[in-house]
Amino acid sequence: MKTSRKALIALLALAGASAFAQAPAASAPGTNTPRIDKREARQQARIAQGAENGSLTPRETQRLEKEQARIDNAESKAKSDGTVTAKERRRLTAMQDGASRDIHRKRHNARAASAPG
Repeated sequence: MKTSRKALIALLALAGASAFAQAPAASAPGTNTPRIDKREARQQARIAQGAENGSLTPRETQRLEKEQARIDNAESKAKSDGTVTAKERRRLTAMQDGASRDIHRKRHNARAASAPG
């Protein structure tokens, strides 16, 4: 189990790094979302920390990762036409609010990953 946990943590770190690597170097002015990007990075770190310290089970981690991927896809879709409107920003913020609540609930529930050993 110890090896799979390390592999999961490495995968989470890689996924977080690749999300930022995909961002274009010179994006259009109307598609800048620095606040959303920073929040996404913080949430990704919270998920990775929960997986590392055992407060998230592998299944919880997987579900939270999928939720982050859905937010990332919605952000990409919002940027696809060259402008992220106020309505799209509100929707992304609402999605991130829900994800933040989910992360908190999953990290503080009675379930825990099995002890390494």
